[in-house]
Amino acid sequence: MKAATVVPGKPELSTVTELPDPTPQPGELLVEGLLVGMCGTDRGVIEQSHNALPPGQDRMVLFHESLGRVLHAPAISGFHEGDYVVGVVRRPDPEPCPACAAGQWDFCLNGRFTERGIKELDGFGSQRWTIEPRFAIPVDADLAELGVLTEPTSIVAKAWEQAEVIGKRTYFAPQRVLVTGAGAIGLLAALIGIQRGLEVHVLDRVTEGPKPELVRDLGARYHTSLDDLDFEPDLVIEATGAGSVVFDVLRRTARNAITVLTGISGQHRTLSVPAGAINDELVMDNDVVVGSVNANLGHYRQAVQTLAAADHGWLRRLLSRQVPLERWTDALEQEGEDIKVTVDLQA
Repeated sequence: MKAATVVPGKPELSTVTELPDPTPQPGELLVEGLLVGMCGTDRGVIEQSHNALPPGQDRMVLFHESLGRVLHAPAISGFHEGDYVVGVVRRPDPEPCPACAAGQWDFCLNGRFTERGIKELDGFGSQRWTIEPRFAIPVDADLAELGVLTEPTSIVAKAWEQAEVIGKRTYFAPQRVLVTGAGAIGLLAALIGIQRGLEVHVLDRVTEGPKPELVRDLGARYHTSLDDLDFEPDLVIEATGAGSVVFDVLRRTARNAITVLTGISGQHRTLSVPAGAINDELVMDNDVVVGSVNANLGHYRQAVQTLAAADHGWLRRLLSRQVPLERWTDALEQEGEDIKVTVDLQA
């Protein structure tokens, strides 16, 4: 079989590799890989050498956003041949820590978790892959290719859950939500807000093309500058990772606001900020800022429900470009109207 493989920290070695077909261990599913999605994390794995290779390997199979079709399923697995599935990215650490033991490996305490296509485990960017049934998420056949959006949707499902949990500290009934960034994560976060019946505003610097149209067709409002806002948001889902945006937003939120950060800024970027003023704002207004990363089984299930309830035509417009496995590195090059680029593993 063919697979998209990389050597972390050496982008020039990214290629298509011929690998032996995987043999499922007792109890595992054998899956035909259909699609994978490209995101910033994949680029980070390629460019940065600190991502750990699987033990004993000199390269790894990339990609963590997956969609496959079951080729073989043990009788007691709960799956059947032909089922669409998505693979969960993170695995609990081997000890396990208390959080992992409770099924919340997205809150792993000791950092010994592993992740498909990111940390010590091969990813889903191969024409066939295996997976334990408990880490396989069933996707309704009606979604078909849209199932590849499950993993990014699980990330924002967790972000919304974090806001709900924190909101229980006091009276919290958000009405107006600001999502910063109109990429795939931002648009999926906005989708959840609309499904909850909230007034959703999306901020992005792009002035034309599919992003503003997707926001408006969703029923949300599109902005290109924070100065355009005539209100203070009760809840912010931050999906840009841009430090300047984060700190500017923090000075404009309502009292008791919650800001959930889902974007990564990069450790080598520096920014001068009015730290004292921001500190006073957070303290005096009882504001909360929380980081959110990865997802557990509950979030994946919420993601499938979110996608199933959405307008499938609108979701298809998020899949802006598709490249064949033989040219998967083309997906690394961002084009002007890209939202979610996918790789067809069978092409």
